[in-house]
Amino acid sequence: MPPAIETVDLVKEYGDLRALQELSLTVEEGEFFGLLGPNGAGKTTFINTLVGLVRKSGGEARVFGHDVEADYREARDAIGLAPQEFNVDRFFPIKEVLMHKAGYHGIPEDEAAERADEVLKRVGIYDKRDERFDWLSGGMKRRLLLARALVTDPDLLILDEPTAGVDVQLRHDLWELVTELNEEGTTILLTTHYIEEAERLCDRVAIMNEGRKVTVATPDELKERGTDTISVRLESGVSASAAADLETDLGAYAHEVTTSGETLEVRVDDGGSTAPRLLNDLEARGHEIADLEITRTSLEEIFVDLTRSEDRTVTRSSASSADEGEESETTPAEREQEGVA
Repeated sequence: MPPAIETVDLVKEYGDLRALQELSLTVEEGEFFGLLGPNGAGKTTFINTLVGLVRKSGGEARVFGHDVEADYREARDAIGLAPQEFNVDRFFPIKEVLMHKAGYHGIPEDEAAERADEVLKRVGIYDKRDERFDWLSGGMKRRLLLARALVTDPDLLILDEPTAGVDVQLRHDLWELVTELNEEGTTILLTTHYIEEAERLCDRVAIMNEGRKVTVATPDELKERGTDTISVRLESGVSASAAADLETDLGAYAHEVTTSGETLEVRVDDGGSTAPRLLNDLEARGHEIADLEITRTSLEEIFVDLTRSEDRTVTRSSASSADEGEESETTPAEREQEGVA
């Protein structure tokens, strides 16, 4: 079976701006894959290329082996997209909205009605099936976007910032639902700004910056790239001269040693295995230990470090300009698909 998503040297240009810069990425069938990056990193452009709303400038992009342009219909039928923005027809009851969506993918009316009922029940808004979109609360609107993505029974579910602006309870409900879908075999591509979300849900994550792939790894592998901090509270303070001596004495395994009053902080690769050695070294030098705590670098700190750049060529404003440019480059058929994505 081919990968769920495979891109090779994918490029998207808007004039002088390169929103995607030779992006090569593979998402295996059945994976829960996260896509992280700051504003303007190219995440939404990447998604819009997969679903046919943006024409690539170069490279290759395939969904389950289907070229996203040459085999557009096959690729698009395999995808369910829950976008960031609310792009829903406001003039029909939401059940009809879902039936229209299913109809665009060739599903007969009777079956479309059954599917609409099923997905509305699954996302928890079946009792709102006869109401219009504008009458729903913000959380219900998010649930509807997910229901619309699911009504075609996609093999690949793309969630673009699905929990942005929702309350904690809804976020956890959505986490539970998408985890169930993944366990049932649906491949999921998730973009998010919530590091906790990626850490909790994803098998692997790709970090993007300025249209490039920075790295691909599991959340645990990413955290291993960080360091631990061992904080030791001493019974008596550390003088300036003693602190200087400690920096020298602990230099064999400590990246950094700082002191503040009675607290000594030592940055090391592995706090758990290093702590006994540090305690022995401190006691050998006559220090009495009152307390000890080990903290790990968070995934968020590692993300910030990996995406930090002195000269950001893709900014939030330029990304917005790119988004405006996307619509002008789509065909009428693609714009129709955008309205029912």
